[in-house]
Order: sequence, then structure tokens, then C-alpha cells
Amino acid sequence: MASNVSLRRLAYLGLAYGCVGLGAAGIVLPLLPTTPFLLVAAWAAPKGSPRVEAWLYDHPHFGPPLRAWHEQRAVPRRAKWIACLLLLSSWLILWLSTDSPIVPVITGLLFMGVATFLVTRPDAAPETIRVGDDPG
Repeated sequence: MASNVSLRRLAYLGLAYGCVGLGAAGIVLPLLPTTPFLLVAAWAAPKGSPRVEAWLYDHPHFGPPLRAWHEQRAVPRRAKWIACLLLLSSWLILWLSTDSPIVPVITGLLFMGVATFLVTRPDAAPETIRVGDDPG
């Protein structure tokens, strides 16, 4: 039973690290999304290691949007704009490069649903105190 638990923790830890890596790559690679990978990492990290979870939420780049989502179910306004522009550009590339009329229609409906979900989330409140900082 103990080996099952450690194997499960190792799997969650591997998933968290892998998703952090893919999320980090998404910062510099234009077509690789960052946010979904970080959300999966934030989900898997506490199951694998509380230390990795703390590192992720305290990270200067990854932490603020993860905390905004976790605490407020909010998305930073800049992230909403970037996501919607990437959805639109991806759809335009697909529309211009496919011969099938149904693929852009189905994809467009899916992308509109994702964009609608994003823009209807509240804007993330500006952070004044980071988690772990001493307020006094």
C-alpha cells in the first residue's frame, strides 16, 4: 500500500513538473498555451508535494495568475486579451489553410465558447501583498 501511495505521489509530481515545463515553454513559443498547463500543474502539485505547490504559488511569474484563479476565479485582463487574440489568429490560420468548410465552423464555435468563458471571468484584482510576505 505504501508503494502505491508513493507511486501516486510520484505520478502527480511528474505531471506537475511536466506541466510547469510546458507552461514555461509556452511563454516563448507562440502557439503553445501557458495557462492550461499551469492550471493542471496547480491541480497536481499539492497531490505530489506541498513544497512544489508552495513554489508554484510563490513564483514571481506563475504565482499571481494562479492565485487570482484559485482565490477569485479571476483572469488578468492582459491574459484575456492575449488569449482572445491567439484564438482569433489560430482560427484565421485554420480558415485560410483548410479545404473543409465544416472544420472552421466547428472550431470557431468552440473558440467562441472559450473566449466567452474567458471574458466573462472577473478581472484579477491587483496584488498588494504576495503570499508569504510579511504585511507589517
